[in-house]
Amino acid sequence: MNRTYCKVDGFYRPMGREMNGVLYTPREDIRDTAVVVIHSDADYLNFTAGKNLARRGFLTLCANVEHPSDPLEKRLPSVKLAIEAVKAQPGIKKVVILGHSGGATLMSCYQAVAENGPGIFQGDGRIVKMGEVEPLPAADGVMLIDSNFGNGVMTLVSLDPGIVDEADGTKRQLDYDASAPENGFSADGKTCYTEGFRKNFYAAQAARQKRLIDYALERLNALERREGRYEDDEPLIVPGGSQIAPNNRLFPQDLHMLAHTKGMYDLIHADGSVTHEVVRSLRTARPMLDPTPRYGLGAMTTTVRTYLSSNCVRTAPDYGVREDGIDGIDYDSAFCCPPGNVQYIHAPMLIMGMTGGYECIASEIIYQNAASEDKTIAFVEGGTHMLGTAKDAEQYPGQFGDAAKTLFDAIADWLDVKFPETNGGDRQ
Repeated sequence: MNRTYCKVDGFYRPMGREMNGVLYTPREDIRDTAVVVIHSDADYLNFTAGKNLARRGFLTLCANVEHPSDPLEKRLPSVKLAIEAVKAQPGIKKVVILGHSGGATLMSCYQAVAENGPGIFQGDGRIVKMGEVEPLPAADGVMLIDSNFGNGVMTLVSLDPGIVDEADGTKRQLDYDASAPENGFSADGKTCYTEGFRKNFYAAQAARQKRLIDYALERLNALERREGRYEDDEPLIVPGGSQIAPNNRLFPQDLHMLAHTKGMYDLIHADGSVTHEVVRSLRTARPMLDPTPRYGLGAMTTTVRTYLSSNCVRTAPDYGVREDGIDGIDYDSAFCCPPGNVQYIHAPMLIMGMTGGYECIASEIIYQNAASEDKTIAFVEGGTHMLGTAKDAEQYPGQFGDAAKTLFDAIADWLDVKFPETNGGDRQ
């Protein structure tokens, strides 16, 4: 495997635009199908998929979006640029895009628009309508690997419902204290929040989300009337609103939530065997954190336009996190959530979940919602969200083997079946 650090440019060069990428090239036996890996906002140049897929014969470009703080639709051209750069490599005939975690938000949105145009996200039911987007080349296939529920949903479930002043992260109601024993918290990792506490918590969380959306829409209207605080956009700081893992509320401590799938699916074990069963999250409880009062850890720092396009979704009255998923999400209100976006994707699709975390439970609803008639779902026993091995969940050393190997072997097998080698192409 060769790794080349490069600036991927081409189509946008006349406009002075470029993006950073790392091209992972197999040393020999290069397949004529390549993979593009990009996250919605994180640095993925050294992401593990690059080396692992290159070792299995697939040229892989791990790249970063040009401006990760832009509204979601303005990040789509970065995917286009990466696809065009890979297609320009000698011998490459097919390109498959891979979205991991929040990267699935970007990649599912990209493919939906590439296949159908932005009109699918411009209906009156959307929180905001997607702006015009230049024509995008559709990928030949889509892989969503341990996707979460989408950046909009993950922001929602991370909101601290106790905030009473949106300008102050230190002022909170104590009714929603997730560390209180009377609410079901237990420091020994056996937390089981009471039904009443969960019901009130999620109702307050949804109410705060609605207030934030209403405020952001008010500021957007002011901007469009040229009465905003700036001409183009406005800053937006949400205390206790960052969607990073320490901010996720309730279910990291309560293992009864997001505990298993509703249906039965293929589960790949360390020895390569596959069983068909209800898939269970094998994660261990995370220590209780209180990130809300900390600006650097707990606050979401964004803008009005980016929040509305990339970080929010409407809820229904039954909103809440359950043992087998999340209810009450209006996925058709946004375009920043894979479960909604995949309703418009018809390309071959691979969906895989890693059972060492809670994100794997999202894979089920993504699979169920996907419009593609050629879709595959499978889970890796004991794989972590960052595609390693959940050793802390093993009952004995080596129980889950090398989860990364299990995962990427399965991905390579799927790519070989869906995109068989034709003639290898002419490579230099």
